[in-house]
Amino acid sequence: MKWLRQWLAAAPSDKHAQRLFQSLLTLAWSVESKDPYTGGHLWRVSRFAYTLAEEEGWSEEDRAAVTLGGFLHDLGKVSVPDEILRKTAQLTDDEFAVIQNHPNEGLYILEGHPLATIVSNAVGLHHERVDGKGYPNQLHDHLIPADAKVIAICDAFDAMTSQRPYRNAMPKEKAIAIIEENLGTQFDEKLGARFVALAKAGKLDSIIAHTDEGIPLYHCPTCGPTITRYRSDKSGHLLHCPVCLQQAKLVKADGTYTLAPTGIQLSPAKQRRKPDTALIRRVIQETIDTIPTQALLARANERHLDLDT
Repeated sequence: MKWLRQWLAAAPSDKHAQRLFQSLLTLAWSVESKDPYTGGHLWRVSRFAYTLAEEEGWSEEDRAAVTLGGFLHDLGKVSVPDEILRKTAQLTDDEFAVIQNHPNEGLYILEGHPLATIVSNAVGLHHERVDGKGYPNQLHDHLIPADAKVIAICDAFDAMTSQRPYRNAMPKEKAIAIIEENLGTQFDEKLGARFVALAKAGKLDSIIAHTDEGIPLYHCPTCGPTITRYRSDKSGHLLHCPVCLQQAKLVKADGTYTLAPTGIQLSPAKQRRKPDTALIRRVIQETIDTIPTQALLARANERHLDLDT
């Protein structure tokens, strides 16, 4: 891809870089909008990953890359049918096989994108386990890149502390205990121990069960799934449940927001909200502020991308 080398050497404008990142993050948002029980999952995994990488003393560039990877890790779920993502009963073997393929599907989607190498580990390897029993490649410890190990821990912890179609959210303490029990088997021992220490110290509390900084998760007052509130949503704004499609009004009293049912049900055509463009812009700006153009080239070379084909 000689054009990529030329693009990198030309030091593109922020606007050009923003468009490239926007194309990735908007795709990621389309995944989150498919699953009404995981609102804010991408943001939470991204922030957990940043916090762990910062505690580990990673460089600004590597922190920015794993933060972006956290936001994009589930990209391949865009190909998973809604009836599988929302299923409340145990998955069949065939259905689980579809789920297990989502890391590869994410890599297929990324293929050819100029910025793919920054997030390919997070997207393609976040379900590998250090004991070699993960998927889709059954890689062992030393073959799993550090950023994929970080995302694996953060993704699992958020899955446990979030409501899912088949169970309620676990208490933080139970999720921490499960991470601890699986150090050295499912999770990297050193990174997992550092994550556990952060969680026990309360340093992740502002991320757990939130969809953005200072914005807690909200649940449908009628049927329970997550209703995502954007930072731009203020008192009086109308939101809705993506499952039962019941509308709810955002109400602020004594400094606290709650959701009040309106009794109005939307049509299925209006069930999905537009992407949270303000949040996406913030993630983009944080990334391009800390990953200079030449660092993109270095990262591509490190991961053996053939730039001359």
